[in-house]
Amino acid sequence: MERTLIIFKPDAVSRHLVGELLTRFERKGFQIEEIKSFRFTEELARLHYPEHSTRDYFPKILDYLVSGLSIAMVLSGPDAVAIARRMVGPTNGAEAAAGTIRGDYAIGYRQNVIHASDSPESAQRELKLFFGKEFS
Repeated sequence: MERTLIIFKPDAVSRHLVGELLTRFERKGFQIEEIKSFRFTEELARLHYPEHSTRDYFPKILDYLVSGLSIAMVLSGPDAVAIARRMVGPTNGAEAAAGTIRGDYAIGYRQNVIHASDSPESAQRELKLFFGKEFS
């Protein structure tokens, strides 16, 4: 059993997509172990996206992330990280195939509806950051 972090970003929440997106993960067979609503702070966004925090485009990402409510969840299942990433699709919604979450719902590169951990190692770091404990 593997765990991954999924975040429904502010545009997913404001567009009332949470139920639809959650259903997709449940129908795939994932178990929801924990779920919570939260608001990104600048500090949390920088901790979550350290690879982007010094880039010139980060202020736009930051404005987007702090703009509203987000939903974080711990999903578990066999190969959870890889399967969730395939379901989510590429970061740029314009490049994401129809049938993926971003292909179906993302408006662009930055307003891309969802975050999914990109590796088991990232999942461990991110789960601890958002849920304050280790998941094994």
